[in-house]
Amino acid sequence: MADKNKKFIDVTAPGKNMERGHLHPLTQAMDKACDIFQSMGFEVADGPELETGYYNFDALNIPKDHPARAMQDTFWIKSKEKLLLRTHTSSVQIRYMEHNQPPFRIISPGRVFRMEATDATHETQFYQIEGLMIDKKTNLANLKGVIKIFLQKFFGDESIDIRFRASYFPFVDPGVEVDMKFKDKWLEIAGAGMVHPKILDNMKLNPNEWQGFAFGMSVDRLSMIKGKIDDIRLFYSGDLRFLKQF
Repeated sequence: MADKNKKFIDVTAPGKNMERGHLHPLTQAMDKACDIFQSMGFEVADGPELETGYYNFDALNIPKDHPARAMQDTFWIKSKEKLLLRTHTSSVQIRYMEHNQPPFRIISPGRVFRMEATDATHETQFYQIEGLMIDKKTNLANLKGVIKIFLQKFFGDESIDIRFRASYFPFVDPGVEVDMKFKDKWLEIAGAGMVHPKILDNMKLNPNEWQGFAFGMSVDRLSMIKGKIDDIRLFYSGDLRFLKQF
């Protein structure tokens, strides 16, 4: 006689279809980018999203009276130690250089925050991946080769080419905008340049002995181009109809 206390399981009943989740498209893009750079010998470095003005601005050659600082003077936190939500992951590079001696090559992926008007191409938060390479003979040709190889692998298209346009960033000299030729169109993809001698000096590195390049690009923008997505806000909407496509 069957035990009435035992739970009965009907093995003939149809099973329940359990939906499986997957990584967010931005996480997928970040993981792929890190894998590509690691294959080129870059180490992944991480740092806090809540930063001091020193790491976010001062150590990067952006003093209090600099126009670039006003543009990124965004989310400050009320505390005993004046803190803000980082506006770029360049702060990670400073933290890394404080505790490591060159030669080295690192990437610093992560979320950043800026007080920007939200529209199809701008958000108050987005994901960035920055790179830094310091050695004795590192130059712009090395920078161009690294970025070109990365973009070709990320988009799976060996026909991708890049070009440099002169630009200004306080933490590099010279500074360049990086454009990518994709589907016969030139698209602005990154800011970059040779690390400013003053930053090397701040990190107690002799600019006459060491030199290097740095670059930064938006993971959101890379994902939008690759996935033909026309509105950055979709990434943060939580709309499963959008997310399930990836």
